Amino acid sequence: MISSSISSLASTEPKFSSIRLALQNFDMNYKVQFGDLWPSIRVSLLSEQKYGALVNTFSTWDQTTHELEQLEAKDFVMEAQRRGQQKVFPEEAVTPVLPPELETHPHLAAPWPCSPNLRCYTFTRGDISRFHPSRVGSLGLLDYYLMDASSLLPVLALDVQPGDSVLDLCAGPGGKTLALLLTGCCRHLSANDISGSRTRRLKQVLHSYVPQDRSQVRVTSQDGRKWGDLERSTYDRVLVDVPCTTDRHSVLEEDNNIFKRSRKTERQMLPMLQMQLLVAGLLATKPGGVAVYSTCTLSHLQNEYVVGGAIDVLANQYQTDVQVEDLSCFRHLFQDTFSFFPSCRMGELVLPVLWANFGPMYFCRLRRLT
Repeated sequence: MISSSISSLASTEPKFSSIRLALQNFDMNYKVQFGDLWPSIRVSLLSEQKYGALVNTFSTWDQTTHELEQLEAKDFVMEAQRRGQQKVFPEEAVTPVLPPELETHPHLAAPWPCSPNLRCYTFTRGDISRFHPSRVGSLGLLDYYLMDASSLLPVLALDVQPGDSVLDLCAGPGGKTLALLLTGCCRHLSANDISGSRTRRLKQVLHSYVPQDRSQVRVTSQDGRKWGDLERSTYDRVLVDVPCTTDRHSVLEEDNNIFKRSRKTERQMLPMLQMQLLVAGLLATKPGGVAVYSTCTLSHLQNEYVVGGAIDVLANQYQTDVQVEDLSCFRHLFQDTFSFFPSCRMGELVLPVLWANFGPMYFCRLRRLT
């Protein structure tokens, strides 16, 4: 009798939607993590997301940029470059006259610390206009790729240089892989994703945006955690854009929501998976090379804690030293476009805010020393 009553109670237990479970989880954890900032972040996550238009320079890019500028959209990358070219130090009231051999140049701008040749248009603060869907240009390729503009920041942070060999370890659905190609710097680009469906989307993006004779990409669908064994110390640059709780998707979409009850174990294991992927990515990086770790979650357990754990594992198990590089300059360069969380221990975090509803996007640059 008692057991049947228990069964009856269990069967009538309310079944919360995945979206509601996600919000409950975030309200509990992010209120602690972000304090008074959380209510505004929460409203922004539940509001319409802003997008950027990544210009396809393989297509008729000059016509595309003209059309985007006619919409009064701004190239936020070029705006940041202009900001970076401004004088780093303020003018002094009195400048002493020195002999030429003793002159210094304190006002020279810092070098551009980002991957080059990328153009991405956004509407300005508070402008909630939408871009029309991408269209096929006269060269048979789509003219721009619509993406959360903050998703371009990890590619910019990777600082790809001409002749670099590059690995995109978790490449699907393909926006960041396309951006890497558009830098024009990749001597060789490997794009991997363990998911068959995401790999198919990646191939479709390459087919739609990149000329066949320019698509120097090796596409694979393997377990990224094995890359440290498959190609150790091989790449100049490695992007590790890991699976995460995809916070914005989780509070808006039931489909493929990681907060489904059936995916509870998968969700709980995410930080371990993320750390293993970052370790593999850094092992695949050449000594002296750079890796960027990125997620689209606000969770410090999936962000800074994963970075710290990977550094410890590499030092203790692989005798490999890794250094986190300062990216605080991004807050200055991109302050007109994004809102950055000021209190990250490592890396940078774009916060969703209503006037610039991009993100969340966490990214951290690491240099392999040995």
